[in-house]
Amino acid sequence: METFAIEGLPEVRAGDDLADFVDARVEFGADDVLCIASTVVSKAEGRKADLSAFPASKRAKEIATRLEAVTGESKDSRFAQAVIEESEELLTEAPFILSVTRFGHVTVNAGIDRSNVPGADLLLLPADPTASADRLSAALDVPVIVTDTSGRPFRYGQRGVAIGWAGMPAARDWRGESDRDGRELDVTVQAVVDELAASANLVTGEGGGGTPAAVVRGFEFGDHAGSENLFRSDEDDIVREALREWEFGA
Repeated sequence: METFAIEGLPEVRAGDDLADFVDARVEFGADDVLCIASTVVSKAEGRKADLSAFPASKRAKEIATRLEAVTGESKDSRFAQAVIEESEELLTEAPFILSVTRFGHVTVNAGIDRSNVPGADLLLLPADPTASADRLSAALDVPVIVTDTSGRPFRYGQRGVAIGWAGMPAARDWRGESDRDGRELDVTVQAVVDELAASANLVTGEGGGGTPAAVVRGFEFGDHAGSENLFRSDEDDIVREALREWEFGA
């Protein structure tokens, strides 16, 4: 298996056909997976926004004021408002905003990007990344993973994760199979879309020299059961439950 970046992609603008851009630069094989950054998907789908589009509510002003007090840095209450509007729930409001997006992803600031956004203040995540992946997969006849860079609980640093996927299961279910010693596996469900997203992130890079798409070539899912469960359900997430009861500085 190998992973390589797709070079030469142009700056993406609202209305651009990402499938055409990719198809002109890659000849896909039978066991290929396209990993594409949420940033370019959002740009193509017109998800740029200005702060002026988010007049601050009372709650947003309160959040910004508290963040300023905690961090010692100036905070724009309109940005807090954008996070509120892009979120199903805010799990923490300090020392940072940890939110649940409307499609189930838990991330800081609802994944809103303030870098690499020419002509606008903000870049919102795709409204429905799996629908975005499905459209690309149908156009290119290849499995597609929409990726984002996200932090990790209990560890420093960021890594690539899948926020939408199509054309393949999210996870490889090893339960019921045997290990080398013949013991039955009863808990192992491998989040393959996250692992492929992370491998893509290694070759696409970050910053000004990065490229927003990569191909994982020669990936074989194998003869295993598949699962679409990636985001934990509310009732199955003890960390989310604990965060609701936790208050910074209390």
